Amino acid sequence: MRYAVISDIHSNLEALTAFFELADRLKFDEIICLGDIVGYGANPNECIELIRKRNIRSCMGNHDSRAAGLDEPHDFNLHAAQAIYWTRGALTGEGRAYLKGLPRMLSIDNRFLAVHGWLNDMDAYILGIEDAKKNFELLSKAGESNICFFGHTHLPAAYASSEGAVQSVKEETIKIKKSASYLLNPGALGQPRDRDPRPSFVVYDTKKLEFTFHRFEYDITTAAEKIVKAGLPQRLAERLKLGW
Repeated sequence: MRYAVISDIHSNLEALTAFFELADRLKFDEIICLGDIVGYGANPNECIELIRKRNIRSCMGNHDSRAAGLDEPHDFNLHAAQAIYWTRGALTGEGRAYLKGLPRMLSIDNRFLAVHGWLNDMDAYILGIEDAKKNFELLSKAGESNICFFGHTHLPAAYASSEGAVQSVKEETIKIKKSASYLLNPGALGQPRDRDPRPSFVVYDTKKLEFTFHRFEYDITTAAEKIVKAGLPQRLAERLKLGW
């Protein structure tokens, strides 16, 4: 099986469409989404519809939860909160119902888990070794798999745990060791924050036993112009071009 794992689309239709064009050429067996389909961008309904049409299994992100009205964006920064309220007004009833129905964790084919933030908290960020250690403990207690994909930070990352030692793995292609456990973040499809504006995703090849990070180009100008035209904060458009 070849899984493509994506996260943090954030209503960026141009990035999502470009990804699907690439995915159709690469012919993945399945695409998995780690949440935050909406928020920040100008096309929430269109992104939800594409995810649904493609039967993509997705877990819930913190922006999905707020946009659906399950939680309030009281802990969001000003621009993120403004985007949530705008998104609430833009969502169709069908789109809102879809977001409400997303699970907070997915178990994929007894091969790996998929979450948005921490394994037990979609609002918490895995930002380094200490966070990774705590999540490896949660992964071990879950007992379902030794691999978990997470999103939320918008930063590509990989951590490996073996014999009690946790390390950050920097390689673009990571060979899987059966004795190790892994936490992987594909980075963001719709709003990268590592100073590279290109969307990123991860491919998990179960036959080759490897993870591979990928990036691609898309029409950033159109995505940014839509944000401004929709009346969303201009900073949300500017950051797409800078990758932050």
